[in-house]
Amino acid sequence: MAKGKRPTVGIIANSHQMNDRYPVHASGHINSTAVAEVADCLPIILPSDPRLVQVDELLELCDGFLLTGGRPNVHPSEYGEAETPAHGEFDRCRDAITLPLIRACVERGQPFLGICRGFQELNVAMGGSLHPEIRELPGRMNHRMPPEGTLEEAFALRHPVRFTKGGVFHRLMGAEEVMTNTLHGQGIARPGHRIVIEGRAPDDTPEAIYVQDAPGFTLAVQWHPEWNAANDPVSRPLFAAFGQAVRIWAGRS
Repeated sequence: MAKGKRPTVGIIANSHQMNDRYPVHASGHINSTAVAEVADCLPIILPSDPRLVQVDELLELCDGFLLTGGRPNVHPSEYGEAETPAHGEFDRCRDAITLPLIRACVERGQPFLGICRGFQELNVAMGGSLHPEIRELPGRMNHRMPPEGTLEEAFALRHPVRFTKGGVFHRLMGAEEVMTNTLHGQGIARPGHRIVIEGRAPDDTPEAIYVQDAPGFTLAVQWHPEWNAANDPVSRPLFAAFGQAVRIWAGRS
């Protein structure tokens, strides 16, 4: 990597209808800001559509990847289950890009950071399954975004996450317990092969994972650390560590 040149992070975009009629591939400003200002990398928004891009191309273009959150869910056929109304909306084009991209990154050691849907994609890519609606399970809280209010209220810290003592996340954060936001409906049911769950909410919902014995950075979280990433004491070390992993990958000979 040339001196002074920032490594590139591909940000997985979601498909949207702008003004309810104009189709776009988009990603929130907070994703790009966290990548640029905290990870210190060059953010590139990637269209998640196999008709437009191929996984091999993305692996060569980018040094690392941010697997963003998004309203559509991973299609249950990807983990051997039938579609039901509880599974909500889907984005099969994104499934077709992110799942093989994750598996390739795990094998290559190419770094990625998974957020919310990206957390769930990592589990599915490694052979795990998802609960379609966490709040319907006995003893679980409602992890969904509040239906009303400002963005500040939607992304407000809502519950603690406790990490495995001495684990990757404990060492990274310097704390066994942290406060996080929560804006998701689905969650891990069966952990995928080599998926290590190191963080849980008070209702036992998995919140922080990585791939055991992977050669690269494979951390993923169920909450949204991109919100206020520069100032939040939990978000900042996560994005900083991700950025360092991306720089190491970009600088390899």
